[in-house]
Amino acid sequence: MKTSARLFAGTMLAGAVAAFPAVAFAQDSDPESESGASEPGNAIVVTGSRIQRTELTATSPVSSFDEEQIELDRAVTIEDISARIPQFAGGVNATQTGSDGRGAQTLDLRNLGQNRTLVLLNGTRMVPFSFRNAVDVNSIPAPLLKQVDVLTGGAAAVYGADAVAGVVNFIVDTAFEGVRVGGSWEGADDLQTYNTNLTLGASLGDRGGIVFYADYTDRGELLVGDRDFLADNTTSTLAGAGGNFTDVASGNFFAFDESGTLRTTRQTSDFSDLYPAVQPLERINVSTFFDYEIAPFAEIYGRAMYTKVDTVGAGRAGNNPVTVNETVFIDETNPFLTDDIRSRLTFVNGQAEVAVERTLGELGILTAATERTTTQYQVGLRGPLADWLRYDAYVQHGRVEEETVTSGDALRVDGSGNSRFAAIVNSVDIFGPGADLAGFGSNFVQEIRDRKQTVAAFSISGDSSPLFSLPAGPIRFAVGYEYRDESLETGDEAALVNGLTYRGSTGGVIVGGFDANEVYAEVLVPVLADKPFFQELTLEGAIRFSDFSNADVGNTDKLGFSWQVDDNIRFRGTRQTVVRAPNIGEFAAPVFSIPFSLLRTVPRLQPRYLGDPCVIGTGDQAQCDRFGAPPQGSYDSLDPANLTGQYFFGGNPDIGPENGTTYTLGAIITPQFARGLEIIVDYYDIRITDAVGQIQPVDALQSCYVDNPVADNPICQAISRDPTTGFIDDAFVNDRNLGVIEQSGVDIDVNYSIDLSSTGFVTGLRLGYQGTIVTDYTIQRNPVLDPVDCKGTFGFACSSDAVSLVQPDYRHRVAATLDADMGMLQFVWRRIGEVENASDRTEKIGAVDYFDINAQFDTGIYDMKINVGVRNLFDKEPPQPASPGAFGTYPGTYDIVGRTFGASASITF
Repeated sequence: MKTSARLFAGTMLAGAVAAFPAVAFAQDSDPESESGASEPGNAIVVTGSRIQRTELTATSPVSSFDEEQIELDRAVTIEDISARIPQFAGGVNATQTGSDGRGAQTLDLRNLGQNRTLVLLNGTRMVPFSFRNAVDVNSIPAPLLKQVDVLTGGAAAVYGADAVAGVVNFIVDTAFEGVRVGGSWEGADDLQTYNTNLTLGASLGDRGGIVFYADYTDRGELLVGDRDFLADNTTSTLAGAGGNFTDVASGNFFAFDESGTLRTTRQTSDFSDLYPAVQPLERINVSTFFDYEIAPFAEIYGRAMYTKVDTVGAGRAGNNPVTVNETVFIDETNPFLTDDIRSRLTFVNGQAEVAVERTLGELGILTAATERTTTQYQVGLRGPLADWLRYDAYVQHGRVEEETVTSGDALRVDGSGNSRFAAIVNSVDIFGPGADLAGFGSNFVQEIRDRKQTVAAFSISGDSSPLFSLPAGPIRFAVGYEYRDESLETGDEAALVNGLTYRGSTGGVIVGGFDANEVYAEVLVPVLADKPFFQELTLEGAIRFSDFSNADVGNTDKLGFSWQVDDNIRFRGTRQTVVRAPNIGEFAAPVFSIPFSLLRTVPRLQPRYLGDPCVIGTGDQAQCDRFGAPPQGSYDSLDPANLTGQYFFGGNPDIGPENGTTYTLGAIITPQFARGLEIIVDYYDIRITDAVGQIQPVDALQSCYVDNPVADNPICQAISRDPTTGFIDDAFVNDRNLGVIEQSGVDIDVNYSIDLSSTGFVTGLRLGYQGTIVTDYTIQRNPVLDPVDCKGTFGFACSSDAVSLVQPDYRHRVAATLDADMGMLQFVWRRIGEVENASDRTEKIGAVDYFDINAQFDTGIYDMKINVGVRNLFDKEPPQPASPGAFGTYPGTYDIVGRTFGASASITF
């Protein structure tokens, strides 16, 4: 049966090769070195180095999440994996409604920012999306992965710019043979996720193989109103959906409540229950991977990937529906006037002048539907030049195309500049909810984004054995050249650019790009071998010379060692310099603005502004007087109506690269007296200078009026006040090279396997602990300011990128897995440590614990496996601090879905 399945797979793949890759190879293609996978001649390349070697050990600390765990967790998206690895912070994810990520998921290692984490697929770069360097990892289907490697401490000398906090390398199974059909379901109250996938793999004689993969995922939507703890902490008070009306001539006021009853007091409405808390996602992925030996010295290889993701979230201006506030003329013959209404209006020459304040709830909340298509194509050639020398050359091309369409908005004026709302008040019943607004609302293309990346690389790796060998063995080396070209074009519909809609907000036009030429070299020197206390001692070095068109990016280097004392213990360490070049948005974007009031009406933006310290009473009085602030308690600084200025943000053509130095030192302990026990401890220290970021209003106000209330504090310039009222006016948060970020900590990985086969019931017990402890974390926003202690904090004051807002100093994942002939049973305990408000250390969020249970059953039928499990077993609700992020909590870190049941199955034949 296995042979016939492979024949079937080969037949199917012949059609796939004819159809899909033929299109793929019409463009530049996309490569891979398959880091962590086997190479010809039993040589391997490990994550963190391009040197081929015969053992898996490396100087850089790497944590791995293997295929077995991916299956047990029933992972469908990469978010299902990253949420369970302690080194990852929130990043952009499904809960970031209204973010310009628009349903994407990005990775953030150690809270150092999504732009400082390099994402690879089989050892080569993935194409970024939007204006960032970040990758939407939704384009990577989790069921296709055989391993995820997380490298700590940077790797710029090996992989180039952006590998500052570290590297995440997704390794795909490109050697699969046969047919595998799989599917999964995850279900919580009001939220369901479904996935189906097909994998076909066949050998091409004894000279290569090809794998074809197809995947469909459908994740539902979770609304704020679906969870009481979200609804109770999310409000957005708007003008009543029935309308508030004032007769200008007489001052008579009347309103209609949501049931249509006439009232004499102002009415309000709250639509926040309809806001998406988890964005829906529909994904189609089709991929193929191949390799084929065309000659003894040449193997052609490559990949072609296509992913289309559709999501719906908040618009750039949030979810609030359209609200009108204008004066119109109501005709005396208006057919919708009741006697009660007519008696309150003053008609002059057949018309009454009426001030109308009304939310047009009939148009629906403002939503943004995004279609994101990611394609990557690769072709490469590799092979031996001699027994001791190999080459690898590839070219890859990737593209991310996005279109975002908003609904629930409308044009404010017609072609002549006249109010469209005023034009319908006598033909549509605006008195009370339920007006017939068919034809009034419109959909608008909020943004089109087109990001492209082309990479071409050539490398030679080998050893010195033909020339010489040291007593411990030959020197291994790798040298190479890499060219990279990236570009971005964005645009909005003219109505949004010209400000003609009620709720439109433009991202402006960005046209920019850069190219880079880099050469690098690595060397691995065996110093000692088979000596007392020196079973093996190797030194490793690397250097990369970089030439970027958009910034003066310096050279980077690496020094490392690996010392195997004996079979019980090995030490390793590295010292590296790292660099991050400015991304396209940071150096090419123009300055945009949105109304400052959105920082109070859009839940995602609310943590960026928490009020005027001078009015709240926390500000230094002398400093408040110096800058013309109004007296304490004189106005409500959180009322959007009092925030009439603009929030300016955008690029900076003079921005420079970030630079840094990282250190790691670790030990791998495998005590021979305790077979099955492995203990890995790695210390890391990361220091980033010239860190790019923004000074958010909450940070600027805290620094200017509370922490450093002096006249020449430069941060004070990030906020202006109205010269007449003294109210908060404008905010200026353009990207700039701000200061220094430093973080150090310890990663601990302990695994212990116990043989229980003698019981006759179970075969073994595996215990695992994976934890990360942050020992120091500071952010210095500006050289004139003192560093802020950010270890174990939450809030914007300690966010390195305004996305991940919780910085715990302790996280762990503990697993106990029972193995049996029929499958396995696993219990998991995940902990997020206690954190305190970075701006008010008296406010704390206690440690949060989540428990999961997973089981796998091997049916014995065609390698059919069934996985079942429960995430968040005890239905733990997220914390609801006094100073929350979106939805009354921090959904990027804490689970807002609740207990989730799941099942998956796959059959291979």
